[in-house]
Amino acid sequence: MIEIEDDKGIRLIRLKGETASTSFSRKSMKLIAEAIDAALSDEGIRGFVLTGEGRFFSAGADINAFQASLDEGEIVTLIDDLTGLLHPLLMRMRRSSRISVAAINGAAAGGGLGLALACDARIAGSAAKLAASYAGIGLSPDGGTTWLLPRLVGEQIAKRFFFDNAIWNSQQALGFGAIDEIAEDPVAAAIDLARKWSRWSDHTRESTKHLLDTSHDNDFEEHLHHERVLIKAAGCTTEFKEGVSAFLDKREPDFS
Repeated sequence: MIEIEDDKGIRLIRLKGETASTSFSRKSMKLIAEAIDAALSDEGIRGFVLTGEGRFFSAGADINAFQASLDEGEIVTLIDDLTGLLHPLLMRMRRSSRISVAAINGAAAGGGLGLALACDARIAGSAAKLAASYAGIGLSPDGGTTWLLPRLVGEQIAKRFFFDNAIWNSQQALGFGAIDEIAEDPVAAAIDLARKWSRWSDHTRESTKHLLDTSHDNDFEEHLHHERVLIKAAGCTTEFKEGVSAFLDKREPDFS
């Protein structure tokens, strides 16, 4: 089950029951992807907050389903189906102009950790836990975790996290840089942050996210060219005209 609430352009997506505790069954993953895709495609939504319920933010795979698939000889098909839903979804989140904030109330593990890391920011409650959990069941990581986590905490800390099969509490995650802050009410804090970041223009949000994601892949000259192309495109937008006008009028810009 997934609960949806909208408030002035910000959508709260709350994973409940099995969608939080065993997010990466075929059924749950489909529901999660549909809920996030709906937020990414809704013109009235500028940002969304993803959270869970109780002890779970998004706790990864259904191990019982793994066992059944092993018994039936279809484990590769199951893994292919799940990553076939999750991985394109993560790409859509990263490429979208919509701001995404994870309000990590409980355990974010496996692919659920990937969902949290793929968001533009992470705010945790005191009960939050981050875990990879792949090594303990003989799997290699997925969900973008080996690409996203090193960019937040550094390669060696990420390597220790995976090979130690570690579980970070919220204080440890904050200390390493995997989350942005700890809040007494992570959902409220995440909504506030999503609203704050979502007030900028679509082009500013989308291009800034894109430039930061690709900065590791370009040399400096290539990246400068990329920045030049995008800022020239920004100069043709109505939002740029509004921003200049607002600056000269000494008022807040209205990019809605």
